[in-house]
Amino acid sequence: MSKEQTTVGINEVPKLHKWLVLSLQHLFAMFGATILVPMIVELSPAVALVSSGLGTLAYLIITRGQIPAYLGSSFAFITPIIAGISIGGPEGVMVGSFFAGVVYGIVALFIKATGVRWLLNLLPPIVVGPIIMVIGLGLAPVAIDMAMIDPVTESYSGAHFSVAIITLLITVVGAVFFRGFFGLIPILIGIVGGYIVASIQGLVNFQPVLDAKWFQVPDFIVPFVTYSPSISWEILFIMVPIAVVTLSEHIGDQMVLSKIVSKNFVEKPGLHRSIFGDGVATMISSFLGGPPNTTYGENIGVVALTRVFSVFVIGGAAVIAIVFGFIGKIPALISTVPDAVMGGVSILLFGIIASNGLRMLIDNKVDIGEKRNLIISSVILVIGIGGAFIQITDTVQIPGMALASIVGIILNLVLPGRPYIKNAEEMFQSLDSVELKDNDK
Repeated sequence: MSKEQTTVGINEVPKLHKWLVLSLQHLFAMFGATILVPMIVELSPAVALVSSGLGTLAYLIITRGQIPAYLGSSFAFITPIIAGISIGGPEGVMVGSFFAGVVYGIVALFIKATGVRWLLNLLPPIVVGPIIMVIGLGLAPVAIDMAMIDPVTESYSGAHFSVAIITLLITVVGAVFFRGFFGLIPILIGIVGGYIVASIQGLVNFQPVLDAKWFQVPDFIVPFVTYSPSISWEILFIMVPIAVVTLSEHIGDQMVLSKIVSKNFVEKPGLHRSIFGDGVATMISSFLGGPPNTTYGENIGVVALTRVFSVFVIGGAAVIAIVFGFIGKIPALISTVPDAVMGGVSILLFGIIASNGLRMLIDNKVDIGEKRNLIISSVILVIGIGGAFIQITDTVQIPGMALASIVGIILNLVLPGRPYIKNAEEMFQSLDSVELKDNDK
């Protein structure tokens, strides 16, 4: 790649005024999705901002400042967090999140010792694609309930549903018709637009913003300080298997980012470092009370559009996110956003998650007409969306999403016709011939 194509190089430090603007731009592109997850699962958005910032800084250090990636709240864990909170409260979920991060660390060690091909063959597109579809479609009832139900009366509300639909339309218009930086923040635009409509209809209570202090310590959930951690096997069975999905997403993000920046990040600094950094970020979040972290598609979009590859810009965005978490009026303002607004945005977002699973199958040219692939995808979808589970004890069960992941992996391993060498080789070939396509500019 020529220097003219790069606005700011990976290790380049911009001038202070430019640095601040670029970091704010990057944070705002991530902001809507980062706060959406904690709002849906009823965790603190302020804690999510702080934990995502700290997690990103840890990631940059672990990857030796070589990968321009920001980490934010993971959508894959929404359903497990909701289920986990109902079982063991937020504290139990934090323990489950910590062990999900430990899985990343273990996988990173295996990759360091043995290479990456075993992971690629354990999690091929025919397994991961349907699992991602299960995540999105399984969240559909959550989005619809938020859009249609008045949280006070817990019954259908036409006013709330109209706000949700308008929010959805604004988000769609932003995603389809806006260009440049604004085309990267349709979620944030939709939330702001929906918020204005909701306030006009009298659905917004501004009092929490007026009452909030400018400086306020977030409601951290810290082990051995605010609670005594204990292991719930049921929560572990719910949350830990989701790492299977996010690991595959992580690999995909690294491949795309490698193509955009024209550097093979899977080889240097190495997939083991990036996965370990992702795991550490999730563990940091679990020690503070935030949702698990992951690399973001929004991050890739900003990097591709702006040609700003600087890890210092990413680090600046992380620092600003941490500062925002301690400005009391910002999380207070976030808390006043009605469920209907978040429901309208979620209708699109959760659908996109499911569609991305389908896209994975298409991009990898998976032939669903082949019996083997048809069986694997069908079983994963029905078990996951249908909510099948295995009751191990009176209090411990393997829920649908985790069970679907496990069954999918087993079917892929035991059914004949598994394309073992082919998938791994194709992955490495795609990385060895890194080039920037026009639609990445």
